[in-house]
Amino acid sequence: MSIAIRPGTSADVARIAGFNAAMAAESEDKGLDLAVLTQGVRYLMDNPREGYYLMAEVEGEAAGTLMVTFEWSDWRNGRFWWIQSVYVAPHFRRLGVYRAMHQAVSDAAHQDPQACGIRLYVERENTGAQATYKTIGMVETHYRLYEQTF
Repeated sequence: MSIAIRPGTSADVARIAGFNAAMAAESEDKGLDLAVLTQGVRYLMDNPREGYYLMAEVEGEAAGTLMVTFEWSDWRNGRFWWIQSVYVAPHFRRLGVYRAMHQAVSDAAHQDPQACGIRLYVERENTGAQATYKTIGMVETHYRLYEQTF
């Protein structure tokens, strides 16, 4: 089995939006407005300074995606690379698809002289994803995430 990782392109917008909608439904039991979601994906494609998408393909079939965004840390005088919107199609799970995408992000971050780390957040009950993140060397932090949405 061959896993190929490539940058997401404008041709992937519908697939990425569909994967993100599936991820929200599966992990948070949340329905997303597909039109708004599609606009959000397109926005990032048009504004690469804010982040980018990766696509994973297995034997030419779309297997997964993730989004990378950036956060400046004044404490470190560096940039955290945030992994978000992770989705691997069910029949491609436990085959190393996420690991391959994560390695691509890690390799790219190590080429950025301002990168100071990689972060992600995960639902508390998503123990499968948490186990995956731990096996690739990520550690749980002591921070809790709070938000105020508009």
